[in-house]
Amino acid sequence: MKTVVITGASTGIGRAAARHMAEQGWQVFAGVRKAEDAEALQGDHANIAALMLDVTDPASISEAVATVSDALEGQKLAGLVNNAGIAQMGPLAVQPMDEIRAHFDVNLFGAMAATQAFVPLLGMETTRSGAPGRIVNITSVGGVISAPFLGAYAATKHALEALTDSLRRELMVYGIDAIAVGPGAVATPIWDKADSEDELPYQNTAWAGPIQKFAEVMLGGGRNGLPPEEIAKVIETALSDPSPKARYAPVPNKLTNFSIPSRLPKRWLDKIFAGRFGLKAPD
Repeated sequence: MKTVVITGASTGIGRAAARHMAEQGWQVFAGVRKAEDAEALQGDHANIAALMLDVTDPASISEAVATVSDALEGQKLAGLVNNAGIAQMGPLAVQPMDEIRAHFDVNLFGAMAATQAFVPLLGMETTRSGAPGRIVNITSVGGVISAPFLGAYAATKHALEALTDSLRRELMVYGIDAIAVGPGAVATPIWDKADSEDELPYQNTAWAGPIQKFAEVMLGGGRNGLPPEEIAKVIETALSDPSPKARYAPVPNKLTNFSIPSRLPKRWLDKIFAGRFGLKAPD
Protein backbone atom coordinates (compact mmCIF):
# COMPACT_ATOMS: atom_id res chain seq x y z
CA MET A 1 0.00 0.00 0.00
CA LYS A 2 1.35 3.41 -0.98
CA THR A 3 1.48 6.09 1.69
CA VAL A 4 0.87 9.83 1.35
CA VAL A 5 1.06 12.73 3.79
CA ILE A 6 -1.38 15.61 3.22
CA THR A 7 -1.03 18.85 5.19
CA GLY A 8 -4.00 21.08 5.97
CA ALA A 9 -6.45 18.18 5.77
CA SER A 10 -9.14 19.32 8.23
CA THR A 11 -11.45 20.78 5.54
CA GLY A 12 -11.70 21.68 1.88
CA ILE A 13 -9.18 20.41 -0.64
CA GLY A 14 -7.05 18.67 1.98
CA ARG A 15 -9.89 16.64 3.46
CA ALA A 16 -11.31 15.79 0.03
CA ALA A 17 -7.87 14.64 -1.10
CA ALA A 18 -7.46 12.50 2.02
CA ARG A 19 -10.80 10.77 1.41
CA HIS A 20 -10.18 10.28 -2.29
CA MET A 21 -6.69 8.88 -1.90
CA ALA A 22 -7.91 6.55 0.86
CA GLU A 23 -10.69 5.32 -1.42
CA GLN A 24 -8.05 4.60 -4.08
CA GLY A 25 -6.29 2.29 -1.66
CA TRP A 26 -3.59 4.61 -0.32
CA GLN A 27 -2.62 4.87 3.33
CA VAL A 28 -3.21 8.54 4.14
CA PHE A 29 -1.66 10.54 6.96
CA ALA A 30 -3.94 13.58 7.14
CA GLY A 31 -2.27 16.54 8.82
CA VAL A 32 -4.40 18.63 11.21
CA ARG A 33 -3.69 21.08 14.03
CA LYS A 34 -6.68 20.46 16.32
CA ALA A 35 -7.71 17.37 18.24
CA GLU A 36 -11.37 17.77 17.21
CA ASP A 37 -10.35 17.75 13.53
CA ALA A 38 -8.32 14.60 14.13
CA GLU A 39 -11.36 12.92 15.70
CA ALA A 40 -13.58 13.93 12.78
CA LEU A 41 -11.14 12.55 10.23
CA GLN A 42 -10.89 9.15 11.89
CA GLY A 43 -14.44 8.37 10.81
CA ASP A 44 -13.92 9.23 7.15
CA HIS A 45 -12.15 6.06 6.01
CA ALA A 46 -10.21 3.15 7.49
CA ASN A 47 -7.15 4.12 5.43
CA ILE A 48 -6.96 7.61 6.96
CA ALA A 49 -4.82 8.25 10.02
CA ALA A 50 -4.98 11.74 11.51
CA LEU A 51 -1.56 13.29 11.97
CA MET A 52 -1.08 16.19 14.36
CA LEU A 53 0.94 18.57 12.21
CA ASP A 54 1.42 22.34 12.38
CA VAL A 55 3.70 23.32 9.50
CA THR A 56 4.84 26.45 11.35
CA ASP A 57 6.06 24.44 14.37
CA PRO A 58 9.40 22.59 13.95
CA ALA A 59 8.70 20.30 16.92
CA SER A 60 5.31 19.33 15.50
CA ILE A 61 6.89 18.57 12.11
CA SER A 62 9.61 16.42 13.70
CA GLU A 63 7.06 14.40 15.66
CA ALA A 64 4.96 13.90 12.54
CA VAL A 65 7.97 12.69 10.54
CA ALA A 66 8.84 10.20 13.29
CA THR A 67 5.27 8.86 13.30
CA VAL A 68 5.21 8.40 9.53
CA SER A 69 8.71 6.92 9.46
CA ASP A 70 7.75 4.28 12.02
CA ALA A 71 4.64 3.38 10.03
CA LEU A 72 6.61 3.01 6.79
CA GLU A 73 8.84 0.31 8.28
CA GLY A 74 11.73 1.01 5.92
CA GLN A 75 9.61 1.74 2.84
CA LYS A 76 9.70 5.03 0.96
CA LEU A 77 6.92 7.59 1.35
CA ALA A 78 5.03 7.75 -1.96
CA GLY A 79 3.73 11.30 -1.68
CA LEU A 80 3.74 14.58 0.20
CA VAL A 81 0.92 17.02 -0.57
CA ASN A 82 1.66 20.52 0.73
CA ASN A 83 -1.86 21.90 1.02
CA ALA A 84 -1.89 23.90 4.28
CA GLY A 85 -2.52 27.56 3.56
CA ILE A 86 -4.25 30.79 4.56
CA ALA A 87 -5.64 33.78 2.64
CA GLN A 88 -6.67 37.17 3.99
CA MET A 89 -7.76 40.09 1.87
CA GLY A 90 -6.15 43.48 2.23
CA PRO A 91 -4.50 46.33 0.29
CA LEU A 92 -0.75 45.74 0.56
CA ALA A 93 -0.04 49.41 1.26
CA VAL A 94 -1.82 49.21 4.62
CA GLN A 95 -2.28 45.50 5.40
CA PRO A 96 -0.63 44.75 8.76
CA MET A 97 2.81 43.24 8.37
CA ASP A 98 1.88 40.51 10.86
CA GLU A 99 -0.80 39.32 8.42
CA ILE A 100 1.59 39.43 5.49
CA ARG A 101 4.25 37.50 7.41
CA ALA A 102 1.66 34.91 8.48
CA HIS A 103 0.93 34.14 4.82
CA PHE A 104 4.60 33.42 4.22
CA ASP A 105 4.99 31.43 7.45
CA VAL A 106 2.18 29.03 6.51
CA ASN A 107 1.92 29.02 2.71
CA LEU A 108 5.60 29.16 1.82
CA PHE A 109 7.96 28.53 4.73
CA GLY A 110 5.58 25.92 6.15
CA ALA A 111 5.50 24.05 2.84
CA MET A 112 9.28 24.22 2.57
CA ALA A 113 9.77 23.09 6.17
CA ALA A 114 7.50 20.09 5.60
CA THR A 115 9.31 19.29 2.36
CA GLN A 116 12.76 19.36 3.96
CA ALA A 117 11.50 17.20 6.82
CA PHE A 118 9.78 14.54 4.71
CA VAL A 119 12.09 14.41 1.68
CA PRO A 120 14.41 11.83 3.30
CA LEU A 121 11.40 9.49 3.53
CA LEU A 122 10.51 10.25 -0.11
CA GLY A 123 13.83 8.86 -1.30
CA MET A 124 16.83 10.82 -0.08
CA GLU A 125 17.37 8.01 2.45
CA THR A 126 18.58 5.54 -0.16
CA THR A 127 18.45 2.63 2.30
CA ARG A 128 14.65 2.69 2.12
CA SER A 129 12.96 0.29 -0.30
CA GLY A 130 10.45 1.13 -2.99
CA ALA A 131 10.12 3.76 -5.70
CA PRO A 132 10.94 7.40 -4.96
CA GLY A 133 7.97 9.54 -3.97
CA ARG A 134 6.51 12.78 -5.27
CA ILE A 135 5.89 16.22 -3.83
CA VAL A 136 2.64 17.93 -4.85
CA ASN A 137 2.44 21.61 -3.95
CA ILE A 138 -1.02 23.17 -3.97
CA THR A 139 -0.50 26.61 -5.44
CA SER A 140 -3.28 28.65 -7.10
CA VAL A 141 -4.33 30.71 -10.07
CA GLY A 142 -2.88 33.38 -7.78
CA GLY A 143 0.51 31.80 -8.34
CA VAL A 144 0.35 33.08 -11.92
CA ILE A 145 -2.09 36.03 -11.84
CA SER A 146 -1.90 38.52 -8.96
CA ALA A 147 -5.33 39.91 -8.10
CA PRO A 148 -5.76 43.09 -6.09
CA PHE A 149 -6.36 42.61 -2.36
CA LEU A 150 -4.79 39.15 -2.36
CA GLY A 151 -1.22 40.35 -2.81
CA ALA A 152 0.23 38.57 0.22
CA TYR A 153 -1.45 35.30 -0.76
CA ALA A 154 -0.41 35.67 -4.42
CA ALA A 155 3.18 36.44 -3.44
CA THR A 156 3.44 33.20 -1.48
CA LYS A 157 1.88 31.19 -4.31
CA HIS A 158 4.20 32.75 -6.92
CA ALA A 159 7.11 31.80 -4.67
CA LEU A 160 5.78 28.28 -4.15
CA GLU A 161 5.56 27.83 -7.92
CA ALA A 162 9.23 28.81 -8.18
CA LEU A 163 10.28 26.49 -5.35
CA THR A 164 8.38 23.65 -6.99
CA ASP A 165 10.30 24.09 -10.25
CA SER A 166 13.65 24.31 -8.47
CA LEU A 167 12.89 21.28 -6.29
CA ARG A 168 11.91 19.22 -9.32
CA ARG A 169 15.18 20.02 -11.08
CA GLU A 170 17.33 19.46 -8.00
CA LEU A 171 15.66 16.26 -6.79
CA MET A 172 16.06 14.47 -10.13
CA VAL A 173 19.27 13.05 -8.68
CA TYR A 174 17.09 11.00 -6.28
CA GLY A 175 14.25 10.35 -8.72
CA ILE A 176 11.88 12.46 -6.60
CA ASP A 177 9.38 14.54 -8.59
CA ALA A 178 7.82 17.89 -7.60
CA ILE A 179 4.55 19.00 -9.18
CA ALA A 180 2.37 22.10 -8.81
CA VAL A 181 -1.42 21.97 -8.76
CA GLY A 182 -2.85 25.47 -9.14
CA PRO A 183 -6.65 25.49 -8.68
CA GLY A 184 -8.99 28.31 -9.48
CA ALA A 185 -12.14 28.93 -7.43
CA VAL A 186 -13.04 25.95 -5.25
CA ALA A 187 -16.27 25.55 -3.28
CA THR A 188 -15.23 25.11 0.35
CA PRO A 189 -16.61 26.14 3.79
CA ILE A 190 -14.34 29.21 3.77
CA TRP A 191 -16.99 31.05 1.72
CA ASP A 192 -19.73 30.48 4.28
CA LYS A 193 -17.42 31.88 6.95
CA ALA A 194 -16.62 34.93 4.84
CA ASP A 195 -20.32 35.63 4.24
CA SER A 196 -21.03 35.55 8.00
CA GLU A 197 -18.66 38.45 8.67
CA ASP A 198 -20.69 41.63 9.13
CA GLU A 199 -18.04 44.12 8.10
CA LEU A 200 -14.88 44.03 6.07
CA PRO A 201 -11.81 45.89 7.28
CA TYR A 202 -10.50 48.93 5.39
CA GLN A 203 -13.94 50.63 5.31
CA ASN A 204 -12.33 53.97 6.11
CA THR A 205 -9.83 53.84 3.27
CA ALA A 206 -9.89 54.65 -0.44
CA TRP A 207 -10.24 50.92 -1.08
CA ALA A 208 -13.58 50.55 0.77
CA GLY A 209 -15.73 50.27 -2.36
CA PRO A 210 -13.33 48.23 -4.48
CA ILE A 211 -12.58 45.68 -1.74
CA GLN A 212 -16.32 45.24 -1.09
CA LYS A 213 -16.87 44.50 -4.79
CA PHE A 214 -13.89 42.17 -4.80
CA ALA A 215 -15.20 40.28 -1.76
CA GLU A 216 -18.59 39.82 -3.45
CA VAL A 217 -16.92 38.43 -6.56
CA MET A 218 -14.79 36.09 -4.44
CA LEU A 219 -17.88 34.84 -2.57
CA GLY A 220 -19.77 34.21 -5.80
CA GLY A 221 -16.82 32.57 -7.49
CA GLY A 222 -16.13 30.37 -4.49
CA ARG A 223 -19.69 29.14 -4.14
CA ASN A 224 -19.84 28.33 -7.83
CA GLY A 225 -16.30 26.98 -8.00
CA LEU A 226 -15.12 23.45 -8.55
CA PRO A 227 -15.98 20.94 -5.83
CA PRO A 228 -12.89 20.03 -3.80
CA GLU A 229 -13.36 16.43 -4.92
CA GLU A 230 -12.39 17.50 -8.45
CA ILE A 231 -9.12 18.90 -7.16
CA ALA A 232 -8.58 15.66 -5.25
CA LYS A 233 -8.76 13.74 -8.52
CA VAL A 234 -6.11 16.01 -10.02
CA ILE A 235 -3.90 15.43 -6.99
CA GLU A 236 -4.28 11.69 -7.50
CA THR A 237 -3.22 12.11 -11.12
CA ALA A 238 -0.17 14.14 -10.07
CA LEU A 239 0.80 11.40 -7.60
CA SER A 240 0.04 8.41 -9.83
CA ASP A 241 0.43 9.24 -13.53
CA PRO A 242 3.48 7.51 -15.04
CA SER A 243 4.33 10.71 -16.93
CA PRO A 244 2.84 13.58 -14.91
CA LYS A 245 2.76 17.20 -16.01
CA ALA A 246 4.95 19.66 -14.13
CA ARG A 247 1.88 21.78 -13.41
CA TYR A 248 -1.87 21.21 -13.41
CA ALA A 249 -4.44 24.02 -13.55
CA PRO A 250 -7.93 22.82 -12.54
CA VAL A 251 -9.82 26.08 -13.11
CA PRO A 252 -13.55 26.58 -13.82
CA ASN A 253 -14.13 28.30 -17.17
CA LYS A 254 -10.42 27.91 -17.73
CA LEU A 255 -10.21 29.80 -21.02
CA THR A 256 -11.58 33.06 -19.61
CA ASN A 257 -10.44 32.68 -16.00
CA PHE A 258 -6.88 31.55 -16.63
CA SER A 259 -5.66 30.88 -20.17
CA ILE A 260 -6.46 34.30 -21.64
CA PRO A 261 -5.73 36.48 -18.56
CA SER A 262 -2.37 34.78 -17.99
CA ARG A 263 -1.32 35.73 -21.53
CA LEU A 264 -2.62 39.29 -21.64
CA PRO A 265 -0.19 42.23 -21.34
CA LYS A 266 -0.08 43.30 -17.70
CA ARG A 267 -1.36 46.82 -18.43
CA TRP A 268 -4.41 45.33 -20.16
CA LEU A 269 -5.09 43.19 -17.11
CA ASP A 270 -4.66 46.28 -14.90
CA LYS A 271 -7.46 48.01 -16.83
CA ILE A 272 -9.72 44.97 -16.53
CA PHE A 273 -9.24 44.86 -12.75
CA ALA A 274 -9.73 48.64 -12.50
CA GLY A 275 -12.99 48.54 -14.43
CA ARG A 276 -14.35 45.54 -12.61
CA PHE A 277 -13.64 46.73 -9.08
CA GLY A 278 -13.64 50.52 -9.41
CA LEU A 279 -9.90 50.95 -8.91
CA LYS A 280 -9.61 54.43 -10.39
CA ALA A 281 -8.08 57.60 -9.02
CA PRO A 282 -10.51 60.48 -8.33
CA ASP A 283 -10.85 63.16 -11.03
